[in-house]
Amino acid sequence: MKNNQFARLNADHQMVIEELQRIHFIDDSVQAASTPSAAYRLLLRKAFLNVKGESAFDAKLKNILAAPDINLADYLSSGQPVTRKVFYLVALQLCGFLADIDYDIEDPLAAMEKIQLPYLHARGEWDTDRLLDAWYLLLTTHTKGGQTFLDQLTNQGYFVPFYDLPADRKPLFFNGKAQAVFDTSRLIREVVYVESSVDADQDGMRDLLKVEIIRPEDTNKGLKVPVLYTASPYNQGINDEAGKKATHNVNVPLTEKKPDDVHYEDIAWKGRKCSLPDPRPVAGTTKDTCETFSHEWSYTLNDYFLARGFAVVYSAGIGTRDSDGIQTCGDPQQTEATIDVIEWLSGRRRAFTNRTDNMAIDAWWCSGSVAMTGRSYLGTLATAAAATGVEGLKTIIPEAAISSWYDYYRAGGLTLAPGGFPGEDADVLAIETLSRMKSAADYQLNIKNFFEKQMKQMARDMDRESGNYNTFWDARNYLNNVQKIKCDVLMVHGLNDWNVKPRQAEQLWQKLRHVPVCKKIILHQGQHIYINAFRSIDYTDIVNLWISHELYGISNGVKELLPPVIVQDNVVPETWHAYPDWSEPDLQKSTLYFSPGKLASEPDSHQILSFKDQLPEEVFNRYCAHVDQWSHDILDDQKNPLSENRLLLKSEKMTRDRIIDGKVGVHVRVASNRPFGLLSFQLVDYGEARRLNASPSPIQRLDLGYHWREDRLREFTLARFPTPFKMITKGHINLQNRENTWKVDELKPDQFYDIATELQPTFHKLVTGHRLGLIVYATDFGMTVRGNQPLRYSLALDHSFLTIPFK
Repeated sequence: MKNNQFARLNADHQMVIEELQRIHFIDDSVQAASTPSAAYRLLLRKAFLNVKGESAFDAKLKNILAAPDINLADYLSSGQPVTRKVFYLVALQLCGFLADIDYDIEDPLAAMEKIQLPYLHARGEWDTDRLLDAWYLLLTTHTKGGQTFLDQLTNQGYFVPFYDLPADRKPLFFNGKAQAVFDTSRLIREVVYVESSVDADQDGMRDLLKVEIIRPEDTNKGLKVPVLYTASPYNQGINDEAGKKATHNVNVPLTEKKPDDVHYEDIAWKGRKCSLPDPRPVAGTTKDTCETFSHEWSYTLNDYFLARGFAVVYSAGIGTRDSDGIQTCGDPQQTEATIDVIEWLSGRRRAFTNRTDNMAIDAWWCSGSVAMTGRSYLGTLATAAAATGVEGLKTIIPEAAISSWYDYYRAGGLTLAPGGFPGEDADVLAIETLSRMKSAADYQLNIKNFFEKQMKQMARDMDRESGNYNTFWDARNYLNNVQKIKCDVLMVHGLNDWNVKPRQAEQLWQKLRHVPVCKKIILHQGQHIYINAFRSIDYTDIVNLWISHELYGISNGVKELLPPVIVQDNVVPETWHAYPDWSEPDLQKSTLYFSPGKLASEPDSHQILSFKDQLPEEVFNRYCAHVDQWSHDILDDQKNPLSENRLLLKSEKMTRDRIIDGKVGVHVRVASNRPFGLLSFQLVDYGEARRLNASPSPIQRLDLGYHWREDRLREFTLARFPTPFKMITKGHINLQNRENTWKVDELKPDQFYDIATELQPTFHKLVTGHRLGLIVYATDFGMTVRGNQPLRYSLALDHSFLTIPFK
């Protein structure tokens, strides 16, 4: 394995002493120890939390090697000195690494180097100061179990004696990060109903929003804590069957669109003026809630921080069970409702203890500082909230988040499904997340007729037939308001996420260049996943360091310590790299020209190559039912049923490793035999290799605290067998949207037009000996409509080329 730690602070000796005293590793007995060996034994004794008595402790030490020929108990009793070699042979064992598998007992330092574990370089006999420096460093080092050694001790109960510290001595920070000194068995769970600034169901009353709160008991003793807020429309349940019933048929033909001269100003969202009902009258105020809950739809990253001095708040928002309103799929009303919770947490909005009594309650236990967390729709609402500039929101940590809903359900003038969900659209998602449907009386008697009417209107407004960008989508484009962002941003996105595609993160990254906030991004090789339980990167530590600064104001240097961009290697497992930027606009691009069967460094062909789109009905139906087979065959360079439905071009073999960093441009001169058409492109890495599996493999249980919740430690591993190719990125365009996504151009049959588009941004290492390939085709069985029409496309090779941002 390899350890990649980005959030570990380097500590000078003064910091080491102060912080080891703070967490009680240095006490009077350690300070009074007569020798470094005696001090070492005392430190070790504190780390063996599950044994009582010296005999039991000695028995444990006898199971640990101090040198190849002596156990640790005998070594320490003999009075021999503490040396670097002894300390790190012991450290590897304490951290769960295995002799003869992870390290050689004769050379522990070689393993420290190989696994990329930090170690003290001081040679010879160590004095007590060097020992303490090394012990501090060990506490901050990651174990084989994917957590720091201190977290490993935490899970065994190290911080239990700290639970009863007075509120004014909490939270506790070590190495710049909050530690687990809060008792999770005594967390307070309560519900309030925030009065929002919207009336989405138009019933003449401001929508109430159910908010679930989990906070430390210490807040009842005067401690004010910041909040990790996750806005999750899934939190109160989803309507799988209703969503399935509403899913659109994708086996429909592509159709000709009427040309127009639409300008952006014609379709720009200009806001909506509507009168807001008066606030509810207040019957009284209280500090006590009257509703609780037993278990929440939690996020394990949030769970980790519940032991560390943070409250966690979940709200499903408008249109969800026990709240008012309807689901609107990312529109300004949903954004408003999302930030209304932040306004309550920061003391600028009212909430009530229940839906009827009008007893107001403040977030009296909250410091007023909020971070938003979550993946997918959850991270999307964090982005939406940040783009309002709402006060009190100090940072967002969006993972796999949407920045523009058009680019989630559309692309290039086409209706384009998120990967794995053909037929889903904005209306389908609204129906799936309207969990008010689960409360029969509320839904049937209060909102059913109104909601159904609104869904018919949404279906018209989203204009599935044309695929064009319009006012509906502009209202759901958070990039329009990025300049309002005041909070710092830590983004996470998968380079192989074809649900929320990489463009969503890259567009936000580009827009943030001009906004004076701190921004960081982590790019991993996964699909639509969380990464907080990965073994090879200290993501949870990164977030801890980040929010300890953002929400508690700890001066830990996180903004300087974390690199702007962290990227997981796509070739070497458990390897992450730091970079100053991603998808730099000014990065020089190389050009590869289309030629029969190849991508050439110089233009060398004036030929016209053609391919068809229609398949025999039997083949078409098979691919509809088995999109995974289609995904393989479209890339396979061996003859198959798709060979005449694509152009396959390959470069020469790479003479050195090259990194593609950003957006690959495709420029083609193309003709369609009909007055409509589409083109799809896939960039491919051709070369026999064992590649990373598509999904991370589970390793072991991951504890999130002492007698607290669990997760599964996981990691990307190499596939057992080599594969001949891997898709790097893809892109699509409607030939009638040559200028932009809102203006429709005429397309005359058999007339050539110049088309330019960009593929989804990427960061991909193409290794020596591999070839870069491009597949040009039309129907994408996983994403576009599937009309199986008699379309034929022709490309003029002398005006067709790729531009590639090689790093």
